[in-house]
Amino acid sequence: MPVRKIPKNYRNVTGIAAHTKADGPAMFESTLERDFIALLEFDPAVETFEVQPLTLDWTDSDGKPRRYTPDVLATFNLPHGQSSKTLYEVKYRDELRNDWLQLRPKLRAAVHFARPQGWRFKIVTEVEIRTPYLDNAKFLLPFVRQGPAEDAHMDLLDERLRQLRRTTPSELLESAFQDQWNQARLLPSLWYLVGTRQIGTDLSTKLTMSSPIWSLRK
Repeated sequence: MPVRKIPKNYRNVTGIAAHTKADGPAMFESTLERDFIALLEFDPAVETFEVQPLTLDWTDSDGKPRRYTPDVLATFNLPHGQSSKTLYEVKYRDELRNDWLQLRPKLRAAVHFARPQGWRFKIVTEVEIRTPYLDNAKFLLPFVRQGPAEDAHMDLLDERLRQLRRTTPSELLESAFQDQWNQARLLPSLWYLVGTRQIGTDLSTKLTMSSPIWSLRK
């Protein structure tokens, strides 16, 4: 559970996002935090994440006790059943520039706390978060959560793609059915397969019906 309650904020967008990987409520204080949470939910390497997971006690240069609550702690799956953890602070670039002198001591305290735990500490900004990959994640996540419409649709798409090897979403649907009605029925399963990485594509570029996709079957 988050260590502190996020108050109503009329300047920034606040709320609670529904995510299956969240350990406790996935509360956010800005749209940037909301977008970063969506990336964690979409990342297959992320096992779980927790928003505002802990509060650090540290002492400033004047000897005064201070407290700092990082934004997110994410647990990543590693090979052979191992895992790693990363503690995140989510900030806009202009916040970092304008408030760096005030932010630096508490961020340094987070680094010193994370290192003995074997964790990493990272600052992420809109530059790393707001990319075409985020747009694709937001588009695909509802299909991933919903799951495939029918197993038969999955099997049909898989078989057609294995035959074509490399194609586009539009061409794949046309190879399965000639009429647009039945092609549309396949779309939820197609995007589910893309979102769960069972169909290959470049998610770092905008996903369209003309995007290259390929079979991952050997």
